[in-house]
Amino acid sequence: MKRGQSGLNLLLAIAKPTGMTSHDVVDKVRRSLGERRVGHAGTLDPAASGLLVVGVGQGTRLMGMLTMDEKSYEARITFGSETTTDDAEGETVRTAEIPSQLADAEYAGMALHGLVGTHKQVPPAYSAISVNGKRAYALAREGKDVELEARTIEIEEAQLLAVREDGEGVSWDCAFTVSKGTYIRSIARDLGRQLGTAAHLSALCRTASGKLTLAHAATLEDVAEAGPERIAELALDPAWALGLPVREVSEAELASLLQGKTLGTGGLALSEGGRVSMVRDGKVYGIWELAQGRLRTVANFPAGIAGVHDR
Repeated sequence: MKRGQSGLNLLLAIAKPTGMTSHDVVDKVRRSLGERRVGHAGTLDPAASGLLVVGVGQGTRLMGMLTMDEKSYEARITFGSETTTDDAEGETVRTAEIPSQLADAEYAGMALHGLVGTHKQVPPAYSAISVNGKRAYALAREGKDVELEARTIEIEEAQLLAVREDGEGVSWDCAFTVSKGTYIRSIARDLGRQLGTAAHLSALCRTASGKLTLAHAATLEDVAEAGPERIAELALDPAWALGLPVREVSEAELASLLQGKTLGTGGLALSEGGRVSMVRDGKVYGIWELAQGRLRTVANFPAGIAGVHDR
């Protein structure tokens, strides 16, 4: 085994605390498990908390294959000011009076419900989007004007949880379910403008990503306590997380699979191009798809990604 490889190959759901970058979380998991091959899917800003999916060992190769097109968040939108970053981390660039009706829960609920649908959204200047080979936030920090193209996003749900009033103004606690690539910071910014004032995101927690929720997540303390010896107890079922049918393979078929030979469907009803998780002894060894009546490899994981539960 190469240096820095623990032999662990699995997926974890982590409850990221505020104040840490997503990369900080990866580093913590690396140290706890003695494994350098750790990666994450779906970056969370340092000021945000919530669900972060982490791959360990060959589990890192699943990061781009997980179906996480829909994400859910709980957010606090504070009215009265816009910032450079569209959240509380940035400097105030504009202030505005707060209309009195924003303190009314019925009005707030209707305004949020009106957001449901398809929109063209301009991402925040301080984002990880690449602009001519450089991250937008890096250009913004250099004082350069960053112009990002609007992208089509979908707000599937927008609900009011509470209206908060204090000496500094009005905030709405909200729950959103949105399409992949949607910036809640931009929703806050645009909502403020739409309501004739200014606004920014003051708190954010990701509660779900695809079918994964915070209920599936372990803390970093849980991971450190489990260590490499007991981390399997916290592992996600990779076949379930992928959302694909399971094709159980025999020992002989596993040998063929690892050689990249085609295999039959094993009785599964699949349409052309349909994908399956290839499973043996509780591990996913490959993602394969149907082509001309036979299963062919999309990706193989020779060590197997552990955690598949009996069905």
